Amino acid sequence: MQGSEPATDRERIEAEASRLLVLLSLDPSEAEREAICRWIDSNPAHAIAFARAEAAWECADRLKASAQDHPDLVEPPQIEFSTSGISNRMLAAAMIAMFVFLAAVGVTIRTLNDVDKYSTEIGEVKDVVLDDGSRMHLNSGTTAEVRYTDTGRKVHIVRGEASFDVAHDKARPFDVEAQSAMIRAVGTAFNVRMRQTLVELTVTQGTVQVRSGPATPHRVGAGSGAVIRPRTILLTHLGKNVINQRMAWREKMVELDGETIDQAVAEFNRYRTQPMLIGDARVSALRIGGRFRTTESKEFLAALQVSLPIRAVTGQDGSIMLLYRDDSAPQD
Repeated sequence: MQGSEPATDRERIEAEASRLLVLLSLDPSEAEREAICRWIDSNPAHAIAFARAEAAWECADRLKASAQDHPDLVEPPQIEFSTSGISNRMLAAAMIAMFVFLAAVGVTIRTLNDVDKYSTEIGEVKDVVLDDGSRMHLNSGTTAEVRYTDTGRKVHIVRGEASFDVAHDKARPFDVEAQSAMIRAVGTAFNVRMRQTLVELTVTQGTVQVRSGPATPHRVGAGSGAVIRPRTILLTHLGKNVINQRMAWREKMVELDGETIDQAVAEFNRYRTQPMLIGDARVSALRIGGRFRTTESKEFLAALQVSLPIRAVTGQDGSIMLLYRDDSAPQD
């Protein structure tokens, strides 16, 4: 096929990606980290191969935990590596083979585990009391899977946003997985929101440990948060107002503090089956503040039209178009 990369080049790149991923997990020096980043950024094929290797690595971690919960279900092959006479490429290939094996048995492990699935419809907010007394609060349009074992408590957020009040159990850590983020707590309270390209963590009580891929884990305490992307974690200190704003959904409220109309509309659309749309670029950058019920978009629309040069037009399907209101234009 014209333009496709030769198989030998693909194999070489995949082997190098696996080798560098292993190196990254071994606490490399700053110079080595920079060299790895340069290699990834130098070629789109490098980035793709590294992402695939990292996905396999993360899958292996999850499956290893599942295998520990069910030691009699599957016994991974015991492999001993000797670096004598073995090239980096051969070592990387052997590691990839192990990942493939773990992925193959993963479906069986997951099927036999007891997994409880919880979800909310658009506009619905739900509180769930888990088996250990922990509480999980689900925001609009959220899906989460929960699995408890003798050695751990595990939650996978498939989509949306969830808040947790974790019952203390030192023998069984409470793990939350969302995209590339792995968050561990024993007895604490925190909020996890999945955005399109990142995970947003807010800790309101106690301390959690967060990691992303093979990178060094970080501890995040109450009053702080983290922005989590694959292989990167940005720690942030959060003021009281920011925390209140992020947690307002627990009271079925949207709290705005000078957000743009574009940002405000995105928040309200999380609770609407028919969206609000911005039909004029002049509207997007206007800003608004206030506290509004998630179930009452009319309050928000009324505030927009009273305080800003905006008019709202309702479509036949229930969607709402926001237009810039010139002084000469009538208000609908």
